[in-house]
Amino acid sequence: MSIVLGARSAVTAVLCAAATVAAALPSAAAPTPTDHPLGSQIRKHEPVQRMVTAPPTGLATVAGMDVASYQGNVDWAYWWSQGKRFAFVKATEGTGYKNPFFTQQYTGSYGVGMIRGAYHFALPDRSTGAAQATYFATNGGGWSRDGKTLPGVVDLEYNPYGATCYGKTQAAMAAWIRDFTTTYRARAGRDAVIYTSTSWWAQCVGNTSFAGANPLWVARYSSSVGTLPYNWPYWTFWQYTSSPLDQNYFNGAVDRLRVLATG
Repeated sequence: MSIVLGARSAVTAVLCAAATVAAALPSAAAPTPTDHPLGSQIRKHEPVQRMVTAPPTGLATVAGMDVASYQGNVDWAYWWSQGKRFAFVKATEGTGYKNPFFTQQYTGSYGVGMIRGAYHFALPDRSTGAAQATYFATNGGGWSRDGKTLPGVVDLEYNPYGATCYGKTQAAMAAWIRDFTTTYRARAGRDAVIYTSTSWWAQCVGNTSFAGANPLWVARYSSSVGTLPYNWPYWTFWQYTSSPLDQNYFNGAVDRLRVLATG
C-alpha cells in the first residue's frame, strides 16, 4: 500500500511541476505570414542535434531568452525565478511589421530586473539596409546608456519566402549588411549585434568580416557551439534551444553583460 501511495505522490509531483511550467509559458498569438521569430528559418533548414542541458564547461555564462509575438504576454517573474537574466524581444521585420506585444515584453523584462534588447528580422530583398535599420531604430530598436539596454540585433537567416540568400550574391549581401550596421550605429550610437548561423553565413555572405565591430549571436541547436561564422574569434550570445522557448547564453559573467549594455 505504501508503495502505491508513494508512486501516486511522485506522479502528482511531476504533474504539478509540468502544470507550473505550462502556466508560466506565455499564450501564443496567432501566427501571421509576415511575422517570423528569431531562428525560425534556421530550425527549418538545419538539423537540431543533442540539446544542451547545462552551461558550457569552463566558461562563465549568463542565461537568457528571446521572445516574439508568438509568446504574447510573458510571465517575466517566472522566467527570472528560473535564472534568466537577459532577454531579447522582437521589435520589427522588414519595414512593415511591428510586434504588437513589444511594449509588454520589453518593459516587462526590464521590470523584473533583466537586461534586455530588441531584434529586427531582416528581409534584405525588400528594401535597403539603411531603410530597415532606420525602421528598427525608430520602432523599439534604439539604445540608451542605462546599463539595462543591450545594443540592437539584426537577425540574418534563411529567407522565409523564397531563395535562401534573398536573390543576392555574397558581395551584395555583405553590402546590404554593411548598409544596415552603418546606419544603425549612426542612429543608435552602438554597433548592432549580428544573429546568424554558421551555415547560412558561409552560403550567403562568405568571407566578408564583421568581427571587428559587431558582436556575434550564433544559432546552433546542439551540445556545443561548433565552428563560428567567418573571422569571429568568439561568440557573444549563443541560442542553443527553442524548447520550451528560445534560450540563450551570454559568453561571460554578468558584470561583462552589464559592460556590453553600458557601452
